[in-house]
Amino acid sequence: MTLDETVADLAHRVAVLEAEAEIRRIQARYMFLCDTPCPEFGVLDDNRRIDTIMELYTADAVWEGVGEYYDGQFGRAEGSDAIRAHFQRFWGAERDPRLVLNAHYLTSEQIHVAGDRATGQWIHVQPWVFSDGTSLLRSSRLNNAFRRVGGTWRITRTRTENVFVAPLTPGWAIDHPSTSVLMKP
Repeated sequence: MTLDETVADLAHRVAVLEAEAEIRRIQARYMFLCDTPCPEFGVLDDNRRIDTIMELYTADAVWEGVGEYYDGQFGRAEGSDAIRAHFQRFWGAERDPRLVLNAHYLTSEQIHVAGDRATGQWIHVQPWVFSDGTSLLRSSRLNNAFRRVGGTWRITRTRTENVFVAPLTPGWAIDHPSTSVLMKP
């Protein structure tokens, strides 16, 4: 291999590693923004949370729940307006019981970069606690897609498939915050 070929190969490999790192940060930030209470500094209400989440997506993105359990529960939202409406229904003031605790734990990561497009697969687990005291543990497989737009990676598809949903014993979480102070100065 010539010096020019070696430099080109190394530059390509570094670009892939940088893309993987940015995609990993985008996916983790998305999950962080979906946590309840929202720990993102400056995100004081659900409208701002949704605006911040939408900044991670392309205008033509798709958010979908797939498989025998999630098809009917989450459905498919195509484009920014539909995805925004999905999140508004999820965190809307009319939701009863309200979600008071939700934390996302990501594992089993695989990221595949091909130029300005990429896919990523994860498994996540999340406990949910509602205002009426009910709780559940949910796990999903994620098969997401990403595209570099103007030099920045964005989500083009969030696809989630149920692995399991398990009820939790009432009162299993004996202490959790009503607001997050994690990101306060």
